[in-house]
Amino acid sequence: MIETDEGSVHDVVGVGLGPFNLGLAALLDGLEEDVDAAFLERDAEFHWHEGMLLEGATLEVPFLADLVTLADPTNPHSYLNYLRERGRIYEFYFYETFQIPRREYDEYLRWVAERLESCRFEREVIAVRWDDDRENYVVAAERPETGERFEYRGEHLALGIGSRPRVPEPLRGHSEEDVFHTARYRHNRDRALDADSITVVGSGQSAAEVFQDLLERQPEGGYRLDWLTRSEGFFPMEYSKLGLQHFTPEYMQYVYDLPQDVRDDLVSDQDLLYKGIDPGTSAEIYDLLYRRSIGDREPDVGLFAMTEVRDIESIGDAYALDCHQWQAEESFVHESEVTILGTGYERVVPSFLAPLEDRIAWDDRGRFHVTEDHRLEIDLPGDVFLQNAELHTHGVGVPDLGLGCHRNATFVNRLVGHELYPADTDTVYQDFSVDRFVDRAPGASQRGSESTASTTPTQDD
Repeated sequence: MIETDEGSVHDVVGVGLGPFNLGLAALLDGLEEDVDAAFLERDAEFHWHEGMLLEGATLEVPFLADLVTLADPTNPHSYLNYLRERGRIYEFYFYETFQIPRREYDEYLRWVAERLESCRFEREVIAVRWDDDRENYVVAAERPETGERFEYRGEHLALGIGSRPRVPEPLRGHSEEDVFHTARYRHNRDRALDADSITVVGSGQSAAEVFQDLLERQPEGGYRLDWLTRSEGFFPMEYSKLGLQHFTPEYMQYVYDLPQDVRDDLVSDQDLLYKGIDPGTSAEIYDLLYRRSIGDREPDVGLFAMTEVRDIESIGDAYALDCHQWQAEESFVHESEVTILGTGYERVVPSFLAPLEDRIAWDDRGRFHVTEDHRLEIDLPGDVFLQNAELHTHGVGVPDLGLGCHRNATFVNRLVGHELYPADTDTVYQDFSVDRFVDRAPGASQRGSESTASTTPTQDD
């Protein structure tokens, strides 16, 4: 038996409830325009990176990058109102920091989710199709535990399906208690602490936080701890004020206007804008290693970069990691009882879109064609809003929590048919396009395409 949503047709049906779709739900809540929305989530309650909510870990963006503030500072679903409602506003006032504890950000998100009637949990979407007769989307879902079926109809969709942990094929197939992704670290930590040797693979923020946590617990656990990465080093994330201007509406627009092959090359070269180690985390790890080395002691720790883990083989109670130092072109075997993989996340096209795949526009690499305002290009009247699925078209700012609010304001304006939230322009001091710089700089003028002047840079670039 299929339970329908009382036969109603929602203005928008959201698939998935991470911070981005939750932010859209929050901005839609209580509008005078009365947008009818339903947001579907397969889990029984809201969770945000539950396996990485480590004590002491902080959000990597300021608290102003909450669900609503950058679009509507007066919104009742803001982080500051959460503090007010929870009786923590003065405690936060004296806390005196922009970067808040990650555990409290999770608490804030769950606080918002519990306040919104549009959020429907235990609804795993299994198929989305278009009804030509009624001209709306039909979203089929089921309750994971019981298989109970549900059906929702919507004029538009908002896809907030997010990403999933990426484990390279050669590293799969082993006990999930012994070889696991950082996304499961908190769940598997007790097993790791009971091991004689632990290896962390990867050099992003998640790997660094896991390494730091294990390093702090090492004296009690007595295990050997190693950290391997194929990157050239354990480099910090770019977090200067000028560097952060890449996470702005202007930069996303600049990237979108580039040819696709240029965009692909650009994104692949910008890892340290969003994948490196927080400088504070890096400093804490170094300081701890320094203190452990006082008195001619040698910490039972190894850090080794430029090394790819190509394969993992079970050898009794431990595992042999096939390692290759790609710069020196030397290979070696490293044994470890537990291996924790900080190998990042991947975005896949969800299988529930299969009924629509002939109506979707794809690029030559099987990725979505995306409009300038973050909608899926689809041969149907209903919009499909994309949440964090357009890195290849809009650049490194797409996963940023602060820009999620900007994207959602754009979605809301389109849903209500007018500019409810103002479009933020001229938000940074830097210019990205030639047209913009020439327009603002009195001494600059643009050369015509017929110019024969050399385009080779003559300064130190």
